[in-house]
Amino acid sequence: MSPRRARRTDDPRRTGSRGRGGPGGAPPPLDGVLRGMERVEDWPDGEWKIRAVSGAATGKIYRCPGCDQEIRAGLPHLVTWPNWTGGEEERRHWHTACWRKRIHRGPGRSRY
Repeated sequence: MSPRRARRTDDPRRTGSRGRGGPGGAPPPLDGVLRGMERVEDWPDGEWKIRAVSGAATGKIYRCPGCDQEIRAGLPHLVTWPNWTGGEEERRHWHTACWRKRIHRGPGRSRY
């Protein structure tokens, strides 16, 4: 049997999936993004509320307005909407990279 298969799955030194963990077994940092919590970002096209969605929290398929491709169920992504009263009605699901690159695409290059 290979050493990889002989590894114990209940080893206390292994934390999280694939053994990634911070000091003392703490979960890895989220790089400043609090999953599921809203934040407001100021972009050249206005203020936007943004919520990072973990892949486990989604069971639906969405279509990204930036690339017009599907966001598969289980894939982490962003939900964004304008930061004004009634802006929730314009909520859209984006691939994280598409959201960051949307300003550089120019007008007419996205469906939003």
